[in-house]
Amino acid sequence: MEAFGSVLPITLIVLIASVVFVPMPAGTILVFLAGSALLIIGMGFFTMGADMAMMPMGEGIGIQLTKVSALSKPTQSATVRSLLQAFGLFLIIIISFIMGLVITIAEPDLQVLSKQVASIPSMVLVLTVGVGVGLFLVIAVLRIVLKIQLSVLLLFFYGVTFAIAYFTPNSFIAVAFDSGGVTTGPITVPFILAMGVGVASIRSDKNSQDDSFGLVSLCSVGPILAVMLLGIFYNPQGASIESNEVPDVATSRDVIMGFAEQIPHSTNDVLRALAAIVGFFIIFQIISRRFKRHQIGRIIVGFVYTFIGLVVFLTGVDVGFIPVGQLLGSGMASSPFKWVLVPLSMVIGYFIVSAEPAVHVLNKQVEEISSGAIPQKVMNRGLAIGMAGALAVTMVRILVGIPIMYILIPGYAFALILTFFVPKIFTGIAFDSGGVCSGPLTSTFLLPLAMGVCEGAGRELMTNAFGIVAMVAMAPLIVVQFMGLVYGSRMKTHKQQTATEIENLAIGDAGTIIEFEEVY
Repeated sequence: MEAFGSVLPITLIVLIASVVFVPMPAGTILVFLAGSALLIIGMGFFTMGADMAMMPMGEGIGIQLTKVSALSKPTQSATVRSLLQAFGLFLIIIISFIMGLVITIAEPDLQVLSKQVASIPSMVLVLTVGVGVGLFLVIAVLRIVLKIQLSVLLLFFYGVTFAIAYFTPNSFIAVAFDSGGVTTGPITVPFILAMGVGVASIRSDKNSQDDSFGLVSLCSVGPILAVMLLGIFYNPQGASIESNEVPDVATSRDVIMGFAEQIPHSTNDVLRALAAIVGFFIIFQIISRRFKRHQIGRIIVGFVYTFIGLVVFLTGVDVGFIPVGQLLGSGMASSPFKWVLVPLSMVIGYFIVSAEPAVHVLNKQVEEISSGAIPQKVMNRGLAIGMAGALAVTMVRILVGIPIMYILIPGYAFALILTFFVPKIFTGIAFDSGGVCSGPLTSTFLLPLAMGVCEGAGRELMTNAFGIVAMVAMAPLIVVQFMGLVYGSRMKTHKQQTATEIENLAIGDAGTIIEFEEVY
């Protein structure tokens, strides 16, 4: 049902647009509907598999790593304690890097993005992004262990990012920022968030909960820097994107054959992606004996669901969703109705973020942390408005030809300034939530739509089409922090009222002590 709610709004909007603005052949619509059905099935299996396999793995590995780093005991000599602590720190660095790399390789959003950049081999781009995630996952875990403030690291690394962007070819800047957005997808986010909770749970200080957030935000910086460096050193003159065409179908059998021919290619990609994760899990379990037999069985079933979901999802995306999205964007941008793309994209953005399952998890999390001061409805409406605004600005940018850095630099500057004024926990949630809003539908439909708009409007594809994921990922950085800034005082008042009610309840009757203990 969650997957159905995510895909349905896009399907309805495309069907309406194909009737009113860009008439499409019946065969094309049939391919798109079949692709939508496969997306729903694939996302359903995949999400369930990630919950069963990735989250337990992430939390277990996070806890096990910090246990290894805490092997030293007061009874041991200073030299032995130092060696054990150094060994534990070294182990944290190595395992965090490997896990960041292998988890990223399996990310479906990244697989979709890598196929759109024709000038770079798909595996080269995927490995580059994976290395970036691995390095910054190490930094993120060490930040929790060493208790370094998140806002300081974000300010430093984004400063370095925009400095390197000055030397990066223009054709790779937008791709780099999109890589940071798609990396934090439905496989990476659950694993990294669970790993952060596992690492932070070892600490007993009052700031451990706050520091459990922020891993995703730092891991999204690594791919940006890695792809920028790739653009500097790897054939920047030959930058181009992949052209996607809707299969030529005349009968329902042609539709089925089109998807059937893609299944072996998707299966091969998914097997290569998941093999590294499965291999690492086996080695980790043999060494640590962390998971019990019933937990291992659940994780194995989760891997099977993940495999089925990824194969079905990528097949539906490659055959049905990407070509039709590009066709719709091209047709509308070359028609007299091209400016309708602005309000149309706002509607798409509003409904996508409202239907995204991970957004509901985030909204509930914020309501709990704020003790009810920020209701889920208010949070959801804020994210939906932010998403709609981001897509509207993106469409205007493509149609007019505004360089993306003119928008990203002020946007990130404002988001980083807010980190010094909002409650610290909202900084971590805000920068983590960028990956929540830039979910699977952003790279599978919005990016091809932007590519089609560029073609229809006669714009340079590499500099204008890419960047839409980056814009979507930037909106929550401002919206969530602004919520924390506006509702910060209400949070304190709400907590004080709650404490007062408990205190009044405790002293209200003759049997006050028992009643207070029950409430507490």
